[in-house]
Amino acid sequence: MPTKQTATATKPFQIPSWVNGYDFDAGDVEEVKAKTEFGDLMNSSAAKNFAEGEVFMGRVVNINDDYVTVDIGYKQEGLVMAKEFRSYDGTMKIKQGDEIQVYLEKLESAMGNLVLSKDKAEILKAWDKISEACERGEAVEGTVIAKVKGGLSVDIGVKAFLPGSQIDIRPVKNLDKYIGKTMEFKVIKFNKKRGNIVLSRRAILQDERGKLRDETLAQIQEGMIVKGIVKNITDYGAFIDLGGVDGLLHITDMSWGRVKHPTNILNVGDEVDVKILKYDASKERVSLGLKQVQPNPWESAKDKYFPGTKVTGEIVSVKDYGIFVELSDGIEGLIHVSEMSWTNKKAPVKNFAVGDKIEAVVLEVDVENKRISLGLKQLMPNPWDDLVAKYPVGKMTEGTVKAIVEFGLFMDVGEEVDALIHVSDISWTKKALNLNEEYKNGQKIKAVVVSVDRENQKFCLGLKQLEEDPWKRIEERMPVGSPIEGEVVRLTDFGAFVEIETGIEGLVHISEIADERVEKPSDKLEKGQRVKAVVISIDKASKKIALSMKAVEAGEYKAHYKAETDSGASTLASKLKGFKV
Repeated sequence: MPTKQTATATKPFQIPSWVNGYDFDAGDVEEVKAKTEFGDLMNSSAAKNFAEGEVFMGRVVNINDDYVTVDIGYKQEGLVMAKEFRSYDGTMKIKQGDEIQVYLEKLESAMGNLVLSKDKAEILKAWDKISEACERGEAVEGTVIAKVKGGLSVDIGVKAFLPGSQIDIRPVKNLDKYIGKTMEFKVIKFNKKRGNIVLSRRAILQDERGKLRDETLAQIQEGMIVKGIVKNITDYGAFIDLGGVDGLLHITDMSWGRVKHPTNILNVGDEVDVKILKYDASKERVSLGLKQVQPNPWESAKDKYFPGTKVTGEIVSVKDYGIFVELSDGIEGLIHVSEMSWTNKKAPVKNFAVGDKIEAVVLEVDVENKRISLGLKQLMPNPWDDLVAKYPVGKMTEGTVKAIVEFGLFMDVGEEVDALIHVSDISWTKKALNLNEEYKNGQKIKAVVVSVDRENQKFCLGLKQLEEDPWKRIEERMPVGSPIEGEVVRLTDFGAFVEIETGIEGLVHISEIADERVEKPSDKLEKGQRVKAVVISIDKASKKIALSMKAVEAGEYKAHYKAETDSGASTLASKLKGFKV
């Protein structure tokens, strides 16, 4: 050995060829020697084993923000991307002098260095283990280290990709919450050549959910109260995860009160106690109730809300027919439009708004049908009480025409209530009245009080009552048997109507026109013709008078008529023979 060492020591030093072309300082022997020894290393059998695609041990010689410099014994040092050594929080997991395994990607880069990879070295090292787990369907453990495009980066000994769609059973919006968490995954795809590994946490959760589902379905019974997690919320309700099984909680079963939207009561992720309302084992459908695990407020409503009670609540809905008021959680009452004012119907949409606070009086409680009737006008004085005393029947009053309608006139007499003059109370005798021609809005008129109906809230006046009813003493003016003279105003198939006085007509039946048979009244009479007749009957209740023209031609009638007139008797009708009464 000493001889070999001596021989080695006395071997003449020669400048290697790789330094040709450089400004070499022959005096710097130490530097030349070092470079020569490295050159000798490259010419050795060990140097010839540096091949791309292999894994080598190396020593960390420098660390900066972008690269980690590693010496693997080659003529150049290699560079590894610094991000391959950073943990999820950005800290560096190595220090200068550490020995690590690296994968040789390229012998020389554009920068003149080896291109190395720590990740690929670890992939090759861990590949057999990962491949075996993938083939067996076994889970691997890993830590989420970063958020990347399309998902998360997971450290399972090597870096693997977890797509966003494979993070959970449900879509995930916030990926940051998973960073730093250690979980189990299934390898669903890998490429050894490229070093790509794709993971799925969803597959693990689905397997667990499937086992849990079977257990849950085996235990479910209607009427049970169970815990669940709000999984998803829709406009019509929420889906609750009972443990591998989703149940539907309909919006109508969320609260005893009104629910505008499920999100007003629940949030995704909330843990809730719910009752199994219905379970269809064949379809594996579960209907749930949230309000059913709480006391029903209607059970005590009758004791709390009774007729006459004054209550305060918030308007929760406004309809054309009234407003709904929430008195307490789950208890609502209706103020019908007819109970809003004593004098007129208020338009709910114009006078009230959702959210307004309002005071009312309880009118009726129907617990069975979950209905409470409320009144607003009951809090105000009833003007009809004063009207009854102020406007007795028969009193004359004065006012102005406020509105003209088909059935009469509305008259303002200076009260909260408008009075109605019905068309039937305008004239004793006129039937076909054109009110728009006879009256105008704002016209001042006098009228007589006909009725004040407090219960039905009707205030009626009359114009014809200003004069005496001409039918009241009709028998005195034209008793049965008395002759009359009038004008034919209408002809019909059954006779002719003759105007006796203004507005009072009598009927000459076709059989009373002449002694001979008359086929049609128009054969003997015409409109506007003046005729003489005799009153043969009067019906005051129906306002009907029957006349006879043929009685005028009876000779016997003339003698009797003259005798009755001379004697002043009024019983001529009983002596007329042959008249049809």
